[in-house]
Amino acid sequence: MVFQTSDIKGSRYMQKRHINSIILHCSASPPSLDIGASTIREWHLKRGFDDIGYHYVIRLNGKIEQGRPINRIGAHASGFNKHSIGICYVGGVNDKNECEDTRTDSQKFAMFLLCSKLVEQYNIQDVVGHRDLPRVNKCCPSFDVVSWWGKCLEILDHF
Repeated sequence: MVFQTSDIKGSRYMQKRHINSIILHCSASPPSLDIGASTIREWHLKRGFDDIGYHYVIRLNGKIEQGRPINRIGAHASGFNKHSIGICYVGGVNDKNECEDTRTDSQKFAMFLLCSKLVEQYNIQDVVGHRDLPRVNKCCPSFDVVSWWGKCLEILDHF
């Protein structure tokens, strides 16, 4: 996994908008498809977005890639973009295109580090999955984020 605190943009992208949540997503791609932010950006541009909708993408090897700059409102969760940071991990479906938590250990660790850093930096209160939002009828991100984050908080409480 490649991760440095410098990967989270500092002074240039300091909080210029009120951010109160992180919304986790999956790319809905099978585990055999090793893609990154550039591919997802292409997908989103073809759908008419002006850029990638997510602020961060976590690749299969755990590398965290910058997507849309934090100071720009995301395009990842209709009705919730203004005050949230969107993080997408690559995967989320099996080879039969069925919802499945396909996160690698490296992705899980990178997700934990990234969420922890952002929560601290922006004083974020809520870390949720896309499927946890009202009026969302999909399995994205294919795992129970609220339960996962609760376990992460227990770990963080020991430090």
